[in-house]
Amino acid sequence: MAHDGTAGGDTAGGGAAGGGRPGGRAESFDLVVESSAPASAVFALLADGAGWASWAGPLVPRSRWYRTGKSAPGGVGAIRELGLRPILSREEILEYVPPRRIVYTIVSGIPVDGYRGTVDLDPLPGGGTRITWRANFVPTYPGTGPALRLLGVTIVRSIARHLARAAVTHAPAPASGPGTEG
Repeated sequence: MAHDGTAGGDTAGGGAAGGGRPGGRAESFDLVVESSAPASAVFALLADGAGWASWAGPLVPRSRWYRTGKSAPGGVGAIRELGLRPILSREEILEYVPPRRIVYTIVSGIPVDGYRGTVDLDPLPGGGTRITWRANFVPTYPGTGPALRLLGVTIVRSIARHLARAAVTHAPAPASGPGTEG
């Protein structure tokens, strides 16, 4: 199950907020998508920067590690490279908390300053995972904030939906316990 929008407690909101650097206007957005997959399956896909092209849809035709992390390939300090030139983004992992959270920043490829994306994975009652994706940034060029926010929401919504669906097909089968037949 994957759904998002504004109904049923899911959000695709956010908006411009004051702040940022002098003369800049900070932009932000929040998206919520639910998956019937466990958080561990969602996290495994999210943390595998080299594998994004296999599940993230047409907006990510290529993915690879530009640099791997210290504690894990996708851990703190890792830089994933997504897309193709001329639209090629490099994103550095700032926080890596399996299977609950990844925080990243865009270091090149998108005309924004101070981009901070946070993806939180929370278990849902009865199973599944709530994927909450938040981002905030200041546009590099004045006046481009609303367009960059719309672009960001569109891209992240697509990626989050693909992530929710892909995690279901990549989730490990439940382990057989004592007394079960397999």
